[in-house]
Amino acid sequence: MLYFAYGSNLNHFQMKRRCKDSIFLKKINLKDFRLTFRSKYRAADIEPKKNSIVPGALFEISKSDEKKLDLYEDFPILYKKYYFYYYGKKIMTYTMVKKSPFKFPTERYLNVVKRGYRDCKLNEKYLKKGLKGS
Repeated sequence: MLYFAYGSNLNHFQMKRRCKDSIFLKKINLKDFRLTFRSKYRAADIEPKKNSIVPGALFEISKSDEKKLDLYEDFPILYKKYYFYYYGKKIMTYTMVKKSPFKFPTERYLNVVKRGYRDCKLNEKYLKKGLKGS
């Protein structure tokens, strides 16, 4: 199946460790969404926003990879699944169930995300925007 990563799972090393079958395909943009950080974990989330984009990575993952991600993302308590279509292909990502207020991520988590942006060659201006929390 196809999975869209936008937070710490952009980090190739971490993603491989979590999902051994995962294959990074390419970077893509999720339209009409924006990146933010929230919850007691101060983790990445996406929320609808017109004329905004969330850059991320498209991965091919196996059924067992999906089960591991479900556990890691605390599905369906912390994150729920969100499906969208990209050039006719169905893609799965996660979005937080409770849209709590913005919380700046921990330095450790942010470094993992930044590394992921570099791994996937994403434009960090969107990450900087997401860190403003507005």
